[in-house]
Amino acid sequence: MCAHRVAATVENTDLGAYQQAARLILLHGVITEHYPGSKALALVQQFSDELAHDLRDLFGYTLQTSARHVRLLRRLDAFDDTQALLTVKTRRAFDRRRLAYLCLILACLHRSRIEITLADLVALLAPAANAIGHLGFDATVPGHKDAVVDAMDWLVDRGALHISDGSMEDWARDHDRGDALFDIDHDTCTALFRPNRPLQHLTSARGLLDTPAAGIGRDARRRLAAQRARRLLIEHPVLYFSDSDAEMAAALRQPSLAEDLTRLTGLPVERRAEGIMLVDTTGHFTDRRFPGRGGAVNRTAGLLLAKIADLREDPARAASLPLIADTDPAQDHADLLERIDLALPATGTLEVLADAPPHPSQRGSDDAPGGGEAAAEHGTEAARLPFVAASLLHQMITELYAEFGATSFTNKWQADPGGLLTEALALLADLRLIHRIPGGILVRPAAARYRNITAVLPRPAADGQLPLDFLPKDTPA
Repeated sequence: MCAHRVAATVENTDLGAYQQAARLILLHGVITEHYPGSKALALVQQFSDELAHDLRDLFGYTLQTSARHVRLLRRLDAFDDTQALLTVKTRRAFDRRRLAYLCLILACLHRSRIEITLADLVALLAPAANAIGHLGFDATVPGHKDAVVDAMDWLVDRGALHISDGSMEDWARDHDRGDALFDIDHDTCTALFRPNRPLQHLTSARGLLDTPAAGIGRDARRRLAAQRARRLLIEHPVLYFSDSDAEMAAALRQPSLAEDLTRLTGLPVERRAEGIMLVDTTGHFTDRRFPGRGGAVNRTAGLLLAKIADLREDPARAASLPLIADTDPAQDHADLLERIDLALPATGTLEVLADAPPHPSQRGSDDAPGGGEAAAEHGTEAARLPFVAASLLHQMITELYAEFGATSFTNKWQADPGGLLTEALALLADLRLIHRIPGGILVRPAAARYRNITAVLPRPAADGQLPLDFLPKDTPA
């Protein structure tokens, strides 16, 4: 009998390589001959059978392999805004225009042969973009060509396209004279866009989510809740019991969950009274390393947490942070779904094949997550979290500029403390360390992990000004 459920057939001497392969496919989703590195595809293919079994058993994911790429098909439990596509050069999140151009470019490539010039591709893209209200494409409009270049760079980086002649930069400077010729890898293009359901069959974005069928038994609900708990923990930095329904909270408390994820990824799982965290001790299993050398935004976010911790630990000033009940995550997600559905096109849906999953309010109480007897046994209630008003946050950023000197915050931010504060709070919200609400923020429990973050700052420089930088060896989290 196997001692472990995960990596059951992997030898102990190969376990480290298996865990590296698991982290690679979970982080990147698509592995090709060139992305994310020249050796990544061979490593993942070496353990493809074991990974396919474990990913299906633990998360319900499907691993598709071929000689030239490996693709992980995830199942979504909820939408969130933390998993963005990033530009290759600047590592900034794709905006809506870049996302739209990327989808249209992939559609154009699907109808093309083995190679295409950038000029011909744009000739196909322009009418498709101009047919969409408020999108459009005009090479003379600032930002349109840059968005095309960023989308093309993203495809080149993943091996879907290969530049055989010319330059995209030449085209961006002068689209009448410059051009580039691309070889198309249709297999990779297909792997990059694989929705779980045909989009033309959906009348709501809710249809993209993994929604258990109504009427399933208690044991099946518990298995699905455990699977959902593993999925959320692998996708997010931290999970809070107060954000979970009763059955998922019970699954998060099971020792087997931590054992399975640790054996799969090689990363430790930390348990606290408020929730559970998968800790990235490698520093490479995340798209948002914190703390670290991530620029002024990353470091300012850490310093803000330190200032908030000082307030909370000072008896004389702690009263300035009142405790407020956190918002209902289920209601927040329902509101998000409604906003997404408002943007769905009114035409193009195949009504005969349309898939309209039931709204959560239409499901019976026995079928709702956490309903019935389980809710009574493991019920959770909204946590009361410290509230930091926006005015106090602006006071903190002003104090940081006075303490470290404006020039410590780089040329981009030295005259814009308000903009830096906004970006730092967005990072902390993505990491689930704070929750932004009107008028300020709610400080979530995991933020206390970084209360001593200023201890890693070096000593002041000779001129008395503190350099805003961390030590070379950052503490991964």
